[in-house]
Amino acid sequence: MRRLLIPLAALATMAGAAGCGSLTVGSTGSAGSTAAASASSQARAGQLLEVHDPGKVTGTVPASCHAGPGPMPDPACAPGAIDPAVTQANIATTICRSGYTDTVRPSTSQTNKVKAQMYKSYGIPAGTTSELDHLVSLELGGSNDTANLWPEVGKLPNSKDAVENALHRAVCSGKVQLAAAQQAIAANWMTAEQTLGLSK
Repeated sequence: MRRLLIPLAALATMAGAAGCGSLTVGSTGSAGSTAAASASSQARAGQLLEVHDPGKVTGTVPASCHAGPGPMPDPACAPGAIDPAVTQANIATTICRSGYTDTVRPSTSQTNKVKAQMYKSYGIPAGTTSELDHLVSLELGGSNDTANLWPEVGKLPNSKDAVENALHRAVCSGKVQLAAAQQAIAANWMTAEQTLGLSK
């Protein structure tokens, strides 16, 4: 089930307080097209999606996407999505528990199919070094929905990993609220630490 979360415009307050689809995954028929349209409209409204899909990729891969400046996804294709089962109240038993991401990460057989389709959507040549990355990482309660995935081109491991780890530590130590970290990394992972007051 997909639901709306908090507008990105609310990020500053929270931080201070602490196309048509060409491939539908995990759903069939018109539901996939409806989900794609919903994701696109919510992206324009600056909102994250809530999708509970542990262990499987869901959603629709858009037919055409354009990477942003630097290693950034197309915000219309990948606005970000989170798992509503992960909340501030249960982080100790979910994302802050060792091994949590292994319990919700999809199999490579699923992600490889989606990655190949996203290469076509983004116009990335086959064989390019990249990873199918979660915009809101699994360690921050991110969803496996296609609205939260994109082929991040570049060396592996990529520079976003360090940001994900820093935000995860901040959330689990109580320095930053979960929702604020999710919103910051979805808005712009390259400035998320600065936005949350974590940069040195």
